[in-house]
Amino acid sequence: MGEHNTLGEQNTPQPARRVSAVVLPLLGLIAVIVGLIVAFSNQSTDFGFVAYAPLSDPLFLGNGVTMVSQASQVGLAVAVLGLIVLAFWAGLRIGRRGSHQNS
Repeated sequence: MGEHNTLGEQNTPQPARRVSAVVLPLLGLIAVIVGLIVAFSNQSTDFGFVAYAPLSDPLFLGNGVTMVSQASQVGLAVAVLGLIVLAFWAGLRIGRRGSHQNS
């Protein structure tokens, strides 16, 4: 990138890059926080379950069965999306830093 610079000239970042360097990780962090808040604030889920198995002798007890509400699923999906955005941003930053050192 800097091979066409003259002596003493510095390659300054463009304003759009400065904005994306702040906005992208901020959006990712907000998505992670909001997703976790939504996922873990809806802990109680009411449901009913009726099963009839006339030919089976053993009794089924659903110990350890966890039902996750739809709001918790959406919250976790938003948190994962935020983590993906943060990983993309980190990879972009590392890639830019590596390309500046190699030139």
